[in-house]
Amino acid sequence: MKIAAGLLPLIAVALGLAGCGSSESAPPPPGPMPVTVAQPLVQEVVDWDEYVGRFEAVQSVEVKPRVTGYLRSVAFTDGSYVRAGQTLFTIDARPAQAALDQSAAALARAEATLANARTELARSQTLARSQAASTEEVEQRAAGVRAGQADVNAARAAVRAQRLTVGFTRVTAPISGRVSERLVDVGNSVTADQTVLTRIVSTDPIQFGFEGSEALLLKYQRQRAGAVNGTPVRIRLQDEPTYVHAGRLDFVDTAIDTGAGTVRARASVPNPDNFIKPGMFGQMQLSGSQPYRAMLIPDTAVVTDAARKVVYLVDKAGTVIARPVVLGPLTGNLRIVRSGIGPPDRVIISGLQRARPGQKVIPKPGRIPPQGPPEGTPKEGITAAPSSSASPINTAQVR
Repeated sequence: MKIAAGLLPLIAVALGLAGCGSSESAPPPPGPMPVTVAQPLVQEVVDWDEYVGRFEAVQSVEVKPRVTGYLRSVAFTDGSYVRAGQTLFTIDARPAQAALDQSAAALARAEATLANARTELARSQTLARSQAASTEEVEQRAAGVRAGQADVNAARAAVRAQRLTVGFTRVTAPISGRVSERLVDVGNSVTADQTVLTRIVSTDPIQFGFEGSEALLLKYQRQRAGAVNGTPVRIRLQDEPTYVHAGRLDFVDTAIDTGAGTVRARASVPNPDNFIKPGMFGQMQLSGSQPYRAMLIPDTAVVTDAARKVVYLVDKAGTVIARPVVLGPLTGNLRIVRSGIGPPDRVIISGLQRARPGQKVIPKPGRIPPQGPPEGTPKEGITAAPSSSASPINTAQVR
């Protein structure tokens, strides 16, 4: 107990020294932190509504033979591009040619019969003028001429029909486009108007089908006074980062799907190199507004505060102010601000982690670079359904 009592003064001195050392090493309170501020960028922009859809061929034809027979040859390469009128298949023409020869012989016989009937009619008419032949005989000869003329006409029609049959033994492409693989090999029998030999789809231009909501259709019609066709679109394929395929809306269905509340629409897109194939998936942007002036700030300058969006401003006294804003679509890395701030406001675009509402900061002037069209945008400044996108994403593009 005596030893412990003797140690008490030493412990008190040590605690006092420790307290003095801690007081001397405490850091000073922090001062205002630097942040970068800039005024909102004001530019002309266009809103784009996004859809998902698939490409479709303008024309698609199943090639079938017009005559029955045996396939003799195939005159195309599977998957190649063919022109309208190009020979694709040939069918054994010998039976059709024999029928044509028979029809030609029947025509020759009918023409000979008609010539003989005319000769007899002329002879009877001569005899009748000299009272050597009766009127009844002349009328019979005239009837024979008319019957002979009818036989000739029928024989000529039969010859024309057989010539068509011979011509149909050469199966040609009805349209220009990309041909599929052959579905029947040489040597097989094909049946007229039944056997599918191959398929051809047109590729330039190509169509993009999608569906949109009734509300969006009403919006487009009111904006454009009912003239929706011709609206610019732009499309990108699955592996493309930008919308590089430009086109225009060319069809909107005349009725709304009552079950889904959507309307089918279609855009026409040039495809001169046949790169886009029917059935390909794509994302489309459809011009959703006329050009208008808008304020833009970096998307990173927007702060989420519960259910609202705010941006931090710096007033003249260097104090941080939280301002609720109404945002529009994203264009590049900039966000359109519909309301909440004005062009003179100083928005914190860098150093948000060092800013708190009500705190003092040191504002350093910065600049929001102008936003140009995205890389790969078509020169028309236009482009973009599965078609179930009744509530498309809204984006914007600076013009």
